[in-house]
Amino acid sequence: MKSKSTYKLLLFFFGIFFGNQPAINAQNKQLQALTLEDGLPQSQVYAIDQDKKGYVWIGTQGGGLARFDGENFKVFNENSGLVSNYVNAISTQNDTLFIGTKLGLSVKIKNTFINTQTPEINRIYRYENQIYILTNKGVYLVNEDLNVTKINVHIELDNNQINDLLFFEDHFWLASQNGLWKIKSLLNPPKNTEKLENGDFKSIVGFEEKIVASTFNDGTIIFESKDFDNQILIREPLRINNSTLIKDQIWIATQHDGISVIDTKTLFESIALNTSNGLSVPGVKQIFEDKQGNIWIATSGGGLYKYFQNSFKHFNTETGLNGNRIYAVHAVNSKVWISNSEAGLIRIDDFGVNDIEIPEAFSEVKIKTITSDNDGNIWAGSDGRGLLFKGKTIVDSVAVDTLKNTITKIPLEVEKTKVLSTETGFPFDWIRSVHAQNDTIWAATYSSGIVEFAYNPSNDSLRVYNTYSTAQGIEDLYIKQMVRDNKNRFWYATQNGHLGYLKNGKITHLGNILNQNVAINSIIFKNNTLYLGTAGKGIWWSNDENFGSFKKLKGAKNSASQNIYQLIFDDQDYLWVGTERGVDKLELDKENVIKDAFFFGRNDGFLGIETCLNAVDKDKNGHLWFGALYGLTEYQPTETNQETEKPTLFLEDVKVEFKSIDSLDFSIWTNSNKILKLNPDQRQMSFTFKTVDIDHPNGVEYRYKLNSNNWSPWSKANTQDLPELNFGGHDFFVQSRNHRWIESEPLRFSFFIESPLHKKIWFQGLLIAVAVLVLALLVYQYIKRLKRNNSEEKKRLELENHLLTLEQKALRLQMNPHFIFNVLNGIKAMAPTKPEKMNETVNSFATLLRETLVNSRKDAINLDQEIKTLRHYIEVEKLMAEKPFEYNIDLKLDLDPEEILIPPMLIQPFVENAIRHGILKGPRNGELYILFENTKDILKVTISDNGVGIFSSQQQKPKTDHQSMALTVTKERLESISGKNALEIKEIELKDGNIGGTTIVFKIPLETDY
Repeated sequence: MKSKSTYKLLLFFFGIFFGNQPAINAQNKQLQALTLEDGLPQSQVYAIDQDKKGYVWIGTQGGGLARFDGENFKVFNENSGLVSNYVNAISTQNDTLFIGTKLGLSVKIKNTFINTQTPEINRIYRYENQIYILTNKGVYLVNEDLNVTKINVHIELDNNQINDLLFFEDHFWLASQNGLWKIKSLLNPPKNTEKLENGDFKSIVGFEEKIVASTFNDGTIIFESKDFDNQILIREPLRINNSTLIKDQIWIATQHDGISVIDTKTLFESIALNTSNGLSVPGVKQIFEDKQGNIWIATSGGGLYKYFQNSFKHFNTETGLNGNRIYAVHAVNSKVWISNSEAGLIRIDDFGVNDIEIPEAFSEVKIKTITSDNDGNIWAGSDGRGLLFKGKTIVDSVAVDTLKNTITKIPLEVEKTKVLSTETGFPFDWIRSVHAQNDTIWAATYSSGIVEFAYNPSNDSLRVYNTYSTAQGIEDLYIKQMVRDNKNRFWYATQNGHLGYLKNGKITHLGNILNQNVAINSIIFKNNTLYLGTAGKGIWWSNDENFGSFKKLKGAKNSASQNIYQLIFDDQDYLWVGTERGVDKLELDKENVIKDAFFFGRNDGFLGIETCLNAVDKDKNGHLWFGALYGLTEYQPTETNQETEKPTLFLEDVKVEFKSIDSLDFSIWTNSNKILKLNPDQRQMSFTFKTVDIDHPNGVEYRYKLNSNNWSPWSKANTQDLPELNFGGHDFFVQSRNHRWIESEPLRFSFFIESPLHKKIWFQGLLIAVAVLVLALLVYQYIKRLKRNNSEEKKRLELENHLLTLEQKALRLQMNPHFIFNVLNGIKAMAPTKPEKMNETVNSFATLLRETLVNSRKDAINLDQEIKTLRHYIEVEKLMAEKPFEYNIDLKLDLDPEEILIPPMLIQPFVENAIRHGILKGPRNGELYILFENTKDILKVTISDNGVGIFSSQQQKPKTDHQSMALTVTKERLESISGKNALEIKEIELKDGNIGGTTIVFKIPLETDY
């Protein structure tokens, strides 16, 4: 680099200006390494960028391209279509990714790579939608069609290595292997090209009208953009690869010295990151700040680093601890005491991390509890080695004055260390928790109860006051923790969920107060409220006077885990909860409902991850100290309350019938008037959606709904299948929320499934019209045929009915020829001897014939007329009978017989049968009884005789044709009038078993003439 008299030389050596550096400990810095074990394809990282969705893209040497979402890497390489696995540069524009490689340019659009061979690409610069490719042989431009053309900038540059480009203060500034250039325009042909300085320039940064130009081996110059001669030269660091402006600081990446951060206001080095404080290798290729404020560091051989600021400060073996596992923490005065794996005690104070010397008997043992007494002495309880006393005592020192020949006792404070175990008179060796009050110490053991004792270091005397175990009321001796409240009660919680306290030498055991089969790990009091942390059942609380009932701590948000290892309140009244996942900060309202919950894990700076049982304390400054499996973490409360932005949600993939639609730009199709048209056979859709949260990837949740249905429950699933969708229009909605439950704007994707031909309204209408027409035609034909058939059937039935009527009339008209012959012979025989009887018989017979003739032409006659006809018939039968018989017609009616209508000649056949085949054949004087009864709807007729019985008569003599036809027709008439089972015929059985006659009963509907 040439020198100028106007240079202002500023030599930078680390430590010269150390006293003038601004304080950098207001917040703690953390480095998180991402290596091959985390899924990074190659440890040599050369390029980093972040797209608008939030993905971080990493270019490697030999491993291709990787996409990081905060949790997982997705790798793209030559097998995926990348032109080369050696990636030097990355630039994102909307959904398009430009990748500069050793063999040329790859443009990634969705899952497709478009490759163009160029010289090796060193950097890609985007300005006003123009993509400039900086190669080993000049500058290239990518147009809208993704065609690459070379820009002839200058004869010295067109075949030279171009390292960086910047548009600043109306000019392009170009860093090349042969110097620093200033160019007015890069349009062909370039205008006002000016070379400012020789040298191998690697990067250019602009701020506050100043340009920062870094060289590979000659340091960095800072100058006014309008006055190049007004320069400041920063000699170190050297061997610079890249520089980046981040938050008013210039981050310089070097080949052999890591990172040097220069404050733009003071031009002093404020931070140095190298192999001495976190980086595994000294070579850094690029530095990049993402949207969340994290700084990403690409190293040559050490993988990728995430550098972030937070309120946590972490201690582990790299910062002075003997081991990473922290079993106990105790803060007293300005010191923090911790037990460090099985490697003794550590004290952290203003002078740093100090290893505490302990007796050999107490080495290589787990120290599970630490406390201090009023004199500042330290008490530590162990697994199997008893208690350790570490403190001071006063001894008398003798001063001899030889001149005065006097001896004076002078009190002298000396260090005192003592192990109290079963070997030295202490009753137990397994100590879970220790508390000191005045000169008395209480030690809770693992399974033997509580010991109350005192120890005097001056004379090395131990005095055990009491041992509290089962005999004193502790029903469960497996104690997990013991704490003291403001009423001097020592509360203990046990493995089996029991709770109790010790006060004034008396045990009050409350028993299994949660009614849960769960261990109580932690106890803490806040005001008059007792909180219990359990192993798997969350946190419970009670503010009852006697703590008789407990409620589970709940709210809209909850702790990240139900396995509670630590409980502590900070000075702002937040409840901190240590779990196997990290720590939660819970904000409680006055009713002990969780208003808000803040989770801190590895990505938030809590690098210890799984916390250790009750290894937590608060120092005098209000800082919280958490012991964990992977180190000690200090939390320093800050006043800053950075608002979390709304998460960005996007559709990652849309599938129709299990095939991705690669042709759609989902950013245009969501929340727009665009509607995707689908065929009737495309009724299955699948949506994949994503919110990228680099810091809290596991805290993102999603919900969805279809059309106007209710939202689904929040879940971590980011894919939703929609099978067997209905035809017509649909709107798919999806929404995400981050770990703070801040919700994104909902996304809407509209689509329309065409109905098949048979589902279309016009086609359905046509089908319906045709169906109606065909149906009408069929109905017409059916009715026509039915009418024709009915007409024929009607004629046939009318004919049959006429014939049946004539037959019935003929039956009603016909008299038994034998009966007529007998009547006439009888009349003839009566003529000479009994003329009066003959006249009576002739009159009765004539009346019967006349009534039969008259009634046969009627469909119904009144009951009075029917009874008269029956009387005439019976009288004629009596006159002609060979043996006398009596008859009686009885009426039990609610109506007048003249008002009741009955079919004619319906009863006569049964009466005839009773006389001819019953009474006249019987051995007794004949009796005939006819009874008429009625109900509201029925007329009941009963005909009884005392003859031989109808069934006996039928067996003795075959039926005549007249009798058979008459009874058959009469039964059919009854069935047509009253239905089946209208006629009942039974024989009368006497007490001696003989047959005493026949009873016939039938019922017909009651009809009247009104």
